[in-house]
Amino acid sequence: MPEPQPLPHRQRWLLLTLLAQVLFIVAVAGAGYATMAYGRTITLRTTPVDPRDLMYGDHLVLNYTISQLPLNLWSEPTRPRRGTPVYVVLRPVGEAYEAVRVVAKEPAVPAEQVVLRGWMADNWRRGLRLRYGLEKYYVPEGVGKQLEKQATRHPMLVHISIAPWGQARITEAQVIK
Repeated sequence: MPEPQPLPHRQRWLLLTLLAQVLFIVAVAGAGYATMAYGRTITLRTTPVDPRDLMYGDHLVLNYTISQLPLNLWSEPTRPRRGTPVYVVLRPVGEAYEAVRVVAKEPAVPAEQVVLRGWMADNWRRGLRLRYGLEKYYVPEGVGKQLEKQATRHPMLVHISIAPWGQARITEAQVIK
């Protein structure tokens, strides 16, 4: 039986490139599932805006109550700059979580509180505007307008899973009637 010949250099690089791409896709999907499996689920209040985009289909752009916070929640001596990461400490208030303080470094918190990482979008004289990477939620085609209409009359809650390593992911959005 003839011995197999080694792959030429180009074929080896092509095979390694394809393998790296497949591993990347599997890792991204695995990280999402791990976040939902091992993460702590919290609920946030929000209002949807702009439910349709011709390029991306039906989705909701979410404006959380923790997206715009008063400046007195900032716990550092210097004001944060746009684009810098911040950590928002949240505690349960009724059926949803609300912000307690905003800090520059990830803090240790009691068991009833949770930390959500965000980024400074803007700050002004009396407030902070934050982004969390959770502002866009895709829904099945035709559902976006319906959800937006319902949310104008009733509050909307979004369930978010926060993994121990800090990654967060939306697991469900619902209108409370």
